[in-house]
Amino acid sequence: MFPIRDHNPSGRVPYVTYGLILLNVGIFASYWLTVPNEPRLAMFFIEWGVVPRRVMAGHGVHGLFTSMFLHAGLMHLAGNMLFLYIFGDNLEDILGHARYLGFYLLSGLAAAGLQIFADPASGVPMIGASGAIAGVMGGYLLLFPRAKIDILLIIVIFFRIFPIPAWVMLIVWFGLQLLSGFSVSGDDGGVAYWAHAGGFSAGLLMMIPVWIGLGGPAFWNRTRGQPPHPVAKYQTVTSGIPRVGRRK
Repeated sequence: MFPIRDHNPSGRVPYVTYGLILLNVGIFASYWLTVPNEPRLAMFFIEWGVVPRRVMAGHGVHGLFTSMFLHAGLMHLAGNMLFLYIFGDNLEDILGHARYLGFYLLSGLAAAGLQIFADPASGVPMIGASGAIAGVMGGYLLLFPRAKIDILLIIVIFFRIFPIPAWVMLIVWFGLQLLSGFSVSGDDGGVAYWAHAGGFSAGLLMMIPVWIGLGGPAFWNRTRGQPPHPVAKYQTVTSGIPRVGRRK
């Protein structure tokens, strides 16, 4: 079960969101097609990713920024860019292009910071845009908690797309990051759950002054937690379940 779109169209062209997507895709292609083997790729990630142990020793600090634009594989990249595409345009619409870019980068830095704080002795490189995108999701939760998010549910050969409120999807997602962060060791590799939690929390906190500037609770009263403009409407899609006729 994962989100595929929201019902919250943007009022302006999200140039920064589109630019970030293109930049991430371009950087991924540049090293995925040229780095010759997995050992060299691992060294590349150590050099340009965030390795908590190195950062704590004062080395590889540049990775706090460069790690946001690296991905471990095509599915890692595709998943992150899908989330950025769904949630990024609406925050860019509210913040404006320049402020949104700063918000995105600060969320990524906060994500890396919490991951380092959670496991400062780890030698596993952290890469990916998911911490910064988690910040975008945290800001989205504060501004549009009741915006509709279309979820694709797949059960074997059956699938269905149906809308749920954004707050349900985002709170569940955040809760899973916390649960996984407490239960999975950082040295096991895999997903940087604390980076996700840190980025999400930072994005939510940084969006509070913007929310207050929009009116705070009065903004919610005006919009009822939904987009402050006509929502997009999509047709519900459901796969058919094959039926087997009975023999007479």
